[in-house]
Amino acid sequence: MTDTSTLTTAEAFKMLLAGNQRFVSGAPEHPNQDAARRAETAPVQHPFAVLFGCSDSRLAAEIIFDRGIGDLFVVRTAGHVTGPEVLGSIEYGASVLDCPLVVVLGHDSCGAVAATRAAVEDGVAATGYVRDVIERVTPSVLAARAAGLTQDGDVIAEHVRHTVDLLLDRSRVLAEKVEAGRTAVVGLSYRLTDGSAQLVTARGLDVPVSSAP
Repeated sequence: MTDTSTLTTAEAFKMLLAGNQRFVSGAPEHPNQDAARRAETAPVQHPFAVLFGCSDSRLAAEIIFDRGIGDLFVVRTAGHVTGPEVLGSIEYGASVLDCPLVVVLGHDSCGAVAATRAAVEDGVAATGYVRDVIERVTPSVLAARAAGLTQDGDVIAEHVRHTVDLLLDRSRVLAEKVEAGRTAVVGLSYRLTDGSAQLVTARGLDVPVSSAP
């Protein structure tokens, strides 16, 4: 088993993007998906990234980043909205498992964001606990609206940035690890049509951010 516990934040990010590029180009390697890997990881796990993404069925983390068993510590909610259990799960990955990278993964045509935009702009109310999801996405949609952002990709990017800021705002554990250079938090936006993950924001990692939505 490759020792990922010594990876730097930059190395972990590079490894993640390399897997996505293989997926985009149609040449996945399907690493760490065999019986040997299953046996190696049974006693202990050393994932190199916490992946906090939307629950959308088209965002299967290990597939779109071409990774396998024990590589990613995955937390998913509709619209990647946060709550105490989400923050606790992410802190567990970052502190207990010592992952050098935390990723917030949004995507275009996000149903949670679309429903929130409808609620804000047209007064379309949701029922049940879906309303709670919409309430948690609302600050992002309002911020995008205040900035004059109307395109889907721009609103999604704003929601990803807002989520990254929220994680670091609410989690002292995560903020301290980023400050110490032991963990980076990045926000990515996934394109459903071509399978690519575009960087929209990074904290604790010196990388260029794409201006494309």
